[in-house]
This record gives sequence, C-alpha cells and structure tokens, in this order.
Amino acid sequence: MTTKPPVPPFTEETAKQKVRLAEDAWNSRDPERVSQVYTVDTHWRNRAEFIDGRDAVRAFLQRKWDRELDYRLIKELWAFKDNRIAVRFAYEWHDDSGQWYRSYGNENWEFDENGLMKHRHASINDQPIEADERKYHWPSGRRPDDHPGLSDFGF
Repeated sequence: MTTKPPVPPFTEETAKQKVRLAEDAWNSRDPERVSQVYTVDTHWRNRAEFIDGRDAVRAFLQRKWDRELDYRLIKELWAFKDNRIAVRFAYEWHDDSGQWYRSYGNENWEFDENGLMKHRHASINDQPIEADERKYHWPSGRRPDDHPGLSDFGF
C-alpha cells in the first residue's frame, strides 16, 4: 500500500506540510505526479464537474493544463481536523488567446489512513486580469520559499 506522508490525524504543522506538498505537486503541472497522491477510487467535485477515480483525475489534469497556460498556484491552510483539511487558494494562468485570469477558490480534502486524498471538493471563480496585474512571477515549477503567499497579497 502506498503511503504519502504526512498522514492523519493532522497537526497544524503536518497540515501545513500537506498543503505545501499539494501546491508543489500542482505547480509541476505533471498529471501523473499529481494523480499519485489520490486514492484509486478518489471522488472529486471540481467546479460543476464530478470526477471519479485516479485515471479520471489524470485525464482531467491533462485537459486543465492544456487549457490553463503558464499556471502558477498558491495554496494556504484554512482549517484542519483529524483526517480533513480545508484550503483556500489562488492561481494565475492565461488562455490560448493571451487573456490572463486569477482563479480563486476553496477546497475541502479528506484523506485515508495512508495520507492519500479520497475526497476533494473545490469551488473556484475566475477573474479576468490584465497581464500587468499578475502577482505570480516565479519561473515555472515550485514557488520559491521567499515568494509572498496569499495573505501577503490580501487574497
């Protein structure tokens, strides 16, 4: 059985670690890497789309990052208890016409005993922005440790 530490029950420290690990994985924009942190039978609600199973997650993420170009994400712990974590986030991206967006959202996560996510419920809103309104300017990949977080931007 695959284990993805930290595992529940979460403390504030381990919940923050889990959130940063998720942010780092999503910023890789690698559907295979990201999908491995979910149970084989994971269940998602992402906006108005329902996704069941790790294979469907992988396909969803491939479609997402084919459309959401130059994606950069910041996540922040909102709350936690036992095997659940609530997160708020914002990410920036542009479409193939060059229109930039900042997408704001909240996620509720539930983990199994091995630290794999079995439920993810995400509510997300997209706000068109001008290129000069962007806040996330790090190179593709992991957000640098010294880069401001969501609270620093007032998001």
